[in-house]
Amino acid sequence: MSSLLLAQAEPLTRTGTGEAVMFWILAVVAVGGALGMVCARKAVHSALCLAATMITLSVFYIAQEALFLGVVQIVVYTGAVMMLFLFVLMLVGVDSAESLRETLRGHRIAVLVVGIGFGVLLIAAISRGMNETSVAATGPGLGGDYSIGALAELLFVRYVWAFELTGALLIVATIGAMILAHREKFGPRTDQREQSKQRFRDGTQVTPLPTPGVYARHNAVDAPARLPDGSFAELSVSTILRHRRDRAHTEAAALSVGNGNGGNGNGNGHNHSDDSGTADEEGLR
Repeated sequence: MSSLLLAQAEPLTRTGTGEAVMFWILAVVAVGGALGMVCARKAVHSALCLAATMITLSVFYIAQEALFLGVVQIVVYTGAVMMLFLFVLMLVGVDSAESLRETLRGHRIAVLVVGIGFGVLLIAAISRGMNETSVAATGPGLGGDYSIGALAELLFVRYVWAFELTGALLIVATIGAMILAHREKFGPRTDQREQSKQRFRDGTQVTPLPTPGVYARHNAVDAPARLPDGSFAELSVSTILRHRRDRAHTEAAALSVGNGNGGNGNGNGHNHSDDSGTADEEGLR
């Protein structure tokens, strides 16, 4: 019985040298891309590794004479799934300065050579798949080109409105992500070095802001530091506390004018100065 089955079985096809070389090269690329997708720290690198793995799998399908499956792998998975990752990248944002920094010298030439090599492999796989006119059966009762024709009829005849609405939804999502991620830049981007040079040109505060003053019985942040001439350093106190001091001065002046003590000559001017000094200390506190 077993000998009869072996006699009736079709002879196994031997793998050619070119196909074996293509398999081992693409297998290494597919596994490396999968590991890079998992281990990459940056989302852009992970997305590129995932795209490389998907394209490699499509080349495998085309080399095995499954031209339609390879094209679907590129269009559906590499196109639609990668579009989802691009949505996330556009919404989160990527640092342009980091992406333009060349960390490896000569990587552009290496990428060009690798791209040409993959193009040659892809052309060889497509030509091998197109030489075979027969299509293997995908299920019971479906053989030849009927399965692909039936799928095309379902997509573009029976479910054409659902197909078009899905495409429109993807286009709307793409445009929406681009609009949300777009940021209008009104001037050139300045880093810390450019900001320091600008402070030197403007003659403003170049060094970091001075810290608050520390005294024997007072070390709060509302105590201003002393300059060499003995005056107070305004920049050593928070802007909020300075606004509170100005508000205290305004309220004290309004209260003094309301009580009629602003213009009399009964010696209340000295008291007004004392009140202002007290308000200054309270405002800083």
